[in-house]
Amino acid sequence: MKKFWVIMTILFAFTLTTSHVEAKKFGGGKSFGKSFLTSPSKSKTAPSSNNSKQQAAPNTPAKGGMMKGMLGGLLAGGLIAALIGGGAFEGIQIMDIILIALVAFIAIRLFKGMAQAKMAAAQPAYAGNQTRQNAGSDMFGSSTSNNQHGDATFSEEKPAGFTNEESVPFNLPADFDINNFLSGARDHYRTIQKAWNENNIEMIKEYVNEELFAHLKQERASLSGEQHTEVMFVDAELVRADQQFGIAELSIKFSGRYRDTVENVEEDITDVWHLERDTTQDNAPWLIVGIEA
Repeated sequence: MKKFWVIMTILFAFTLTTSHVEAKKFGGGKSFGKSFLTSPSKSKTAPSSNNSKQQAAPNTPAKGGMMKGMLGGLLAGGLIAALIGGGAFEGIQIMDIILIALVAFIAIRLFKGMAQAKMAAAQPAYAGNQTRQNAGSDMFGSSTSNNQHGDATFSEEKPAGFTNEESVPFNLPADFDINNFLSGARDHYRTIQKAWNENNIEMIKEYVNEELFAHLKQERASLSGEQHTEVMFVDAELVRADQQFGIAELSIKFSGRYRDTVENVEEDITDVWHLERDTTQDNAPWLIVGIEA
């Protein structure tokens, strides 16, 4: 019976080391609403201002840390085997319990350290947060430089690096200001994520259509309490544009990195938001009608 509790303690410790808590970004990492075929750019359109300051850091593997982890694991495993095989737990005492807890703690620290080292080696280098203030009163920033409504004519002009695929439309409104629009999109991505963390459903409602809001409200209700997802850095590019029956359509691809500030878990941002705007109404906002995660 005593050996049973020893084995259960060891198994519990290793279970803790392999657990993975996923940070819950806006939408819960799921896809909702409308979906459209998009064509990613070969190069990013309207990069963030801080991108020019980024310097690529070499991802040098930590050989010393790996060897220490292996040796530490062998040492901990050998110690456990020796204790069980030598009958040290036949008359289990308080010191034995402390020793088991110590071994479990060491194992947890070793595995957690190796997991973080692997994650750090895989992620791209970045230069801190790209915090900005909201860029304009219009939803996702002002979409045009001179034409406030953007409903007159559409052009086939494509941003540099856009892949020319006939199956993906790219019809921009006349005088469409891509840089300003994408700058506003990055700002609003952070704003919406903050609202998602704080369960501020009313703010999210301002950005999405009714159908999508119903899905998002249900998804957020499934998450308990406040979330702790921090957008470390994010960029945006336009990957689709079209107009159908008086409705302007845009698709924005977001890429970057975010983390759970409590669990210290990091994930990539690979989201596509589909937006629509009623061009038959003056000053109609862009609304999110679909999310692809």
